[in-house]
Amino acid sequence: MAAPAEHVDPALTEADPPETDQTEAPGTSKEAETDPDEDGDEDEDGGEPAGPKITETPPDIQLEAFANTVAVHPSRDMLVCGDVDGDVYAFSYSCTEGETKELWSSGHHMKSCRQVRFSADGLQLYSVSRDKAVHLLDVERGQLVTRIRGAHGAPINSLLLVDQNILATGDDGGTLKVWDMRKGTSIMEEKQHEDYISDIAVDQAKRILLTASGDSTMGVFNIKRRRFELLSEGQSGDLTSVALMKRGKKVVCGSSEGTIYIFNWNGFGATSDRFAIKAESVDCIAPITDNIMCTASMDGYIRAINLLPNRVIGCIGQHVGEPIEELVKSWDSRFLVSCGHDQLIKFWDISTLPNTTVNEYRKRKKKDGRMKSLTKKAHGENDFFSGLVEESEKKEEGGGEEEEEDDDDDSDSGSD
Repeated sequence: MAAPAEHVDPALTEADPPETDQTEAPGTSKEAETDPDEDGDEDEDGGEPAGPKITETPPDIQLEAFANTVAVHPSRDMLVCGDVDGDVYAFSYSCTEGETKELWSSGHHMKSCRQVRFSADGLQLYSVSRDKAVHLLDVERGQLVTRIRGAHGAPINSLLLVDQNILATGDDGGTLKVWDMRKGTSIMEEKQHEDYISDIAVDQAKRILLTASGDSTMGVFNIKRRRFELLSEGQSGDLTSVALMKRGKKVVCGSSEGTIYIFNWNGFGATSDRFAIKAESVDCIAPITDNIMCTASMDGYIRAINLLPNRVIGCIGQHVGEPIEELVKSWDSRFLVSCGHDQLIKFWDISTLPNTTVNEYRKRKKKDGRMKSLTKKAHGENDFFSGLVEESEKKEEGGGEEEEEDDDDDSDSGSD
């Protein structure tokens, strides 16, 4: 069992407050800044000055190193990311020009930060790292509150908050631990996987933990009874992610081979279906509705996928030519947020995605072989072909002979 948590002196760890410059440039004054007679304060017609520009999505956030993980605050426009240097950054984001800003940063991890997660009330932030430590931070100030050194014997790779006091962590050696943060000690430890634990999910009743592992199996653990239940049969390639769909009746796992494996609830031993998409991998999954999820891949594409019938609906966006590490839905379900190896955090408008229907997209066959664009930025803001794609879709909608349905929809579905 790891050493108990240590509480940290706030005076020694409080993040530096944002720097503010109180000096004024020579020859300027507050009166001069607000003088209504200045030429730049009115537009050409002598009307009110133009307001700040409003965009469809917040601007990309440029980082100094690529982020392994990103989490969105549960009730406001704020996100936190952890990068390969071990730094954790907090940003406020906005569609209003100039209002996306860095709030604070924390450099308490000694090695790469692997995962960050907000508490349900948004007041606390947990982070885990390759340095084998678990950190608890105060969200408002970025202040380190609690540190558990040597929480695992191997670098920690995954983190899940079960509730306000209980969290689960998985490491590179295949060990799962469950922690009671009121005591700062682990209450359950299981070494059932032979390789790293890539992702962890929990059912709505907070009773069953599911783990995806690099050993190609999914693990099932009963945290109420604090015991291991079973491992699924091995699949092809590493299992990279796990999520619940269809109101908890289905469990989906992504894989390094580009296949999504589907399990029935309480049928964890063997898959009920599998769905291979034309991607290098399925590295992360973000459920959007009971039927629709978004996946990200090594090829840099974010795909929207409908589950049962299994269909790639289209492309949400991409980090051009760069692997994507994590996807997360914003608290108001308006945006999908992604982080990739291009050192960018990107925002995608998914507000209309829940209203899409599979049949509608099934009828549209792309002449150029590309996926259907589901957002204006799907194939890049400067994509020369994006206008042509939109125009061709309008022609299809406006009339003409409807194309026959076919199976060439960026997928290859099959079942056991």
